[in-house]
Amino acid sequence: MEYAREQGLWKRGVLWLLLLGPLFFASYGFANWFTGQREDVGSLVFAWEPQIPLWPWTIVPYWSIDLLYGLSFLLPACRREMDRHALRLLAAQVICVACFLLWPLRFTFERPPLDGTFGLMFDVLMGFDKPFNQAPSLHITLLVIIWAMFANHTRGPFWRGLLHGWMALIGISVLTTWQHHFIDLPTGLLAGFLCLWLLPLQGATPLKQIRLANDPRRWRLAMRYGLGATLCAVLAVKLGGTWLWLFWPAASLALVALNYLLFGAGGFQKQATGRLSPAATALLAPYLLGAWINSRLWTHRQPAPSQVVEGIDLGRLPATGDLDGYAAVVDLCAELPLRHTPQHYCSLPSLDLVAPDALTCQHAAEAIERLRHKGPVLVCCALGYSRSATAVAAWLLHSGRCQSVESAVALIRQARPQIVLGPQHLAALQGMLDAGAKLEVAHAG
Repeated sequence: MEYAREQGLWKRGVLWLLLLGPLFFASYGFANWFTGQREDVGSLVFAWEPQIPLWPWTIVPYWSIDLLYGLSFLLPACRREMDRHALRLLAAQVICVACFLLWPLRFTFERPPLDGTFGLMFDVLMGFDKPFNQAPSLHITLLVIIWAMFANHTRGPFWRGLLHGWMALIGISVLTTWQHHFIDLPTGLLAGFLCLWLLPLQGATPLKQIRLANDPRRWRLAMRYGLGATLCAVLAVKLGGTWLWLFWPAASLALVALNYLLFGAGGFQKQATGRLSPAATALLAPYLLGAWINSRLWTHRQPAPSQVVEGIDLGRLPATGDLDGYAAVVDLCAELPLRHTPQHYCSLPSLDLVAPDALTCQHAAEAIERLRHKGPVLVCCALGYSRSATAVAAWLLHSGRCQSVESAVALIRQARPQIVLGPQHLAALQGMLDAGAKLEVAHAG
């Protein structure tokens, strides 16, 4: 992403470093000291972990994250980017230290004495970094955030390849320096992507989008996804071992439940390009896989779009080859990405199984009317049966092709009999129609 670079940002970066630096050492040191006094500190080690080699030279990439931490404050091009980056690092500190205090774990391997420069670097490290703070690895959590910042400002295949190679080496080094057990890596990645999701560089933070749902349908869906998350978490705890990977779908389903309950469609962070943010993609990956499979199973008998009127087609979220012949796409799907988009693309993310409101219907109608002049338009959602059908009905009403909600729905049903429009969808369409009529009366007066 590109920003017009502001002048004098280095001063703001220095101020953030002066704040975050002491806070890092104070909070991390306190967590080390406090956990060291406890007698209930356990460990979580897989049977294969003793096979991980000790590579003393990897202390160099391990230490390098400290330098990259400071250099990362030279990269932001505007105040917003600088502040979001700093707040991400602060959030990482708060999340990880809280986990260290609530669920402490201990590193159990005994590292043999090491000589030379590498041995000296280990000695300096162990003077501060005790073996008590493990999952999630703060090293990995910070790596995700710093990696994202450098990736935003690194250009060219050589430099990007060098960047990704070195950052990956830093990630591996937490194991090959015998500083962390394996469980610390995926939990650190989870915490890092959570920080990126909470504080996106584009758009508002989800914390500003919190609105407690007043729709009973959203509450029921939130409950179902919450129960799924709970089930996965319980199985992970009870079965252990490889089953611990169920914490990933547990976190994914929990986030979906929160989107229905609090954050709305914005929690999926679908961007103007049709893709979800990298953080949302990583956090929601298990759910996204299930949602995509579900969409294809429901539509395997009717994969092709249906023409409602000439130039306006209604269908499921298209694959790359399905876009041939379309000049524009109006996308109502919040939860699934559209990997490839035509030149003219409009995303109006709406929650699955929830009727779009009257305002979304109005925006969809206006988008379809605007884009149909570019050429054939595909209006889509996950299945092409509900949200997108509502959008096409809204356009039929907005354009005057249909005079009532019933006639608009009947026309769409002729083209695509499988559409599912319940009372809430019809009410939203009627609300849009009534609002338009009131506006016309106001203008006439």
